[in-house]
This record gives sequence, C-alpha cells and structure tokens, in this order.
Amino acid sequence: METTLDTMVDRLAALAQPHRLAVFRLLVVAGPDGRAAGDIAMDLGLPASSLSFHLAHLKRAGLVTAARAGRSLRYAADFGAMRGLVDFLTENCCAGADCAPAVEKPGDGLRALLERNVA
Repeated sequence: METTLDTMVDRLAALAQPHRLAVFRLLVVAGPDGRAAGDIAMDLGLPASSLSFHLAHLKRAGLVTAARAGRSLRYAADFGAMRGLVDFLTENCCAGADCAPAVEKPGDGLRALLERNVA
C-alpha cells in the first residue's frame, strides 16, 4: 500500500474504533506469528461476524495481514505499516517546531491538521 496522506488517514481512522484498536493491540502483542481469528474472537469476546468486519477494515487499511492456516485464517499485525504510521506522525508532527495549536473549528478535522503539518 502506498504511503500517502490518504493512507495515513485511513490507518488512523481504522485504529480510532475501540474494537479495532483492541484487535490491533492484541495482534501487536502476539508478534509476527499472529493469532487465529477464533482465538482473537474468544480473547476479546467479540462475535465472529463483528470480528470479521473489524479485521477486514484493518486489512483494507494495510495494518494487518491474513494467511490461511489449515481451515482457519491467521491474522498478524503488519509491523512495517505500523512503523510507517509512527514514523509519519513523528516526522510530520509540528515539523520539529512547537506543536501546532489544537484544531480551532469543529469541522477542521484530522485531514486538515495533517495537511497543515505536511506542507
């Protein structure tokens, strides 16, 4: 997945939902081997259909990978994508200066804030 502003916004948006963030955190802790979908559902107490929806969202954002393991799917955090997101935030946050003031207008949003810091 190309590392563009839209990609970063998509990744941040994917992590902005509590269940998806919990899934991603669980997969980060699991390491490169990841976890089977059934185990993730059991650990987090999520119905399989809900978990599938959240995993698909994380996969579209490029934050997780899926691999067939027998009859089940095994999901893992994409550590390169995670590192890229953290690097993007680090490099673009305030461009080395004092942090920008908080967003002033309610409609300004994350995309406008990121665009100001990238420019």
